Amino acid sequence: MNERAAERRARILVADDEASIRFVLREALGAGGHEVFDVDSGEAAIEALSSQGPFDIAFLDIRMPGPSGLELIDRIRALGAETAVVVITAQNTFENAVEAMKRGALDYLVKPFRLAEVSALVERALRTRDLEREVRQLRREVGARIAPGDRLVGRSDALLEVFKTIGRVARSDVSVLITGESGTGKELVARAIHVASPRASGAFVAVNAAAIPRELLESELFGHERGAFTGAIEARAGRFREASGGTLFLDEIGDMPVELQAKLLRVLQSGEVTAVGGRRPEHVDVRIIAATHRDLDAEVKAGRFREDLLYRLRVVPIHLPPLRERPEDIPILAEHFVSRYSEEMGTGPRFLAEATLRHLSAYPWPGNVRELENAIKRALVLASSEVLTPEDFAFLETPVGEGRTRATLEQLMAEEARSALSESAARDLYPRLMERAERPLLVAVLEHTGWNQIRAAALLGINRNTLRKKIVELAIELPGRE
Repeated sequence: MNERAAERRARILVADDEASIRFVLREALGAGGHEVFDVDSGEAAIEALSSQGPFDIAFLDIRMPGPSGLELIDRIRALGAETAVVVITAQNTFENAVEAMKRGALDYLVKPFRLAEVSALVERALRTRDLEREVRQLRREVGARIAPGDRLVGRSDALLEVFKTIGRVARSDVSVLITGESGTGKELVARAIHVASPRASGAFVAVNAAAIPRELLESELFGHERGAFTGAIEARAGRFREASGGTLFLDEIGDMPVELQAKLLRVLQSGEVTAVGGRRPEHVDVRIIAATHRDLDAEVKAGRFREDLLYRLRVVPIHLPPLRERPEDIPILAEHFVSRYSEEMGTGPRFLAEATLRHLSAYPWPGNVRELENAIKRALVLASSEVLTPEDFAFLETPVGEGRTRATLEQLMAEEARSALSESAARDLYPRLMERAERPLLVAVLEHTGWNQIRAAALLGINRNTLRKKIVELAIELPGRE
């Protein structure tokens, strides 16, 4: 699209029961030259759609008097309108994100939001009207079909993007490759895609390529005929046939032997499986979702993974970041696991103290969500009171790696303060310690932004002039000219 098309005037509907939200959106969008209609309920939104439409874009609150924002999406589609929908909510949940995208929403806006986000969404909506048609047919009621113990939990921006992608890819049969460290929840993503897809009534079959001996993996996947090899006393269908009509999840695909990768590629290309010892191929109707903790591009360069197979598997990539990169999800996950396992284990109600949540959030979780889940189980079993304290998770401070204890930032600063206080001429402790913490922080952010001071100041949440002053005070050397 050309720039003039992106800047054209749009007719926009805002439906939200909060007057302040309507005012902010009306003023911001109106200042951008757009024509804005705002209403305070679902019924008023339906009336506006009928009498004032058509609208180019609709910002719909997910919860308001009358029909919800999700229900209004269905009304808009029933009217045959091509309105791009942005769902607004204060409740950033997995179910809401997936359901909004499945019903055809362009995007998902979480309160409180920045006006820059709103402007970007308007431009995007005007540019991607055709793409919106492709996602609005996604099937409904995903959240209700995912068991509470099997759903993804979190509210970080990174996880929200995963939720959106799940909603977008669910209705198609394209192959999906899920990457991420062990314990991040890759199989949960695969199951979520399956239950949100038209194949939900079919089987979800999971195979871990790293857990099955290589000499048995071919038979496990493709089946075998009776007598095909020593010990094959009866025929076996194989996982591909078991998953026909459903989804086959190939976990740790990066550990599959190269010689077996060639046969897998042929199956993906032809849609036909030949059992070990068999002669006649059999057609299978299977959707493939693969996952790995390995860098498959590096594996391809090393000759351990076929490049053509990687292209077949990575039609849509989904990356799950490690838990240490989304610490805002840790308290939510911890509360979720405490609620789930205190009931399953029959321990009675258990609660996490605020200090405990801070303690858990400071831990790096090298085992990711799986490690957090197991830590909660252990604490629940051993805790002596209803409230779980940091002492109940003291085992997290056990040596990590080569006998070294992983300390939190708070512990390191406290140790620095004690060391400084032990000096005979201890003075000016605050500026001395703040400089030691502040300088590496600023250097790290500046390096991350390519030494762009405007972006660095925005990430730090400080004024650019303040950043420039700090650079001079802390004698931070800048590489070349700005």
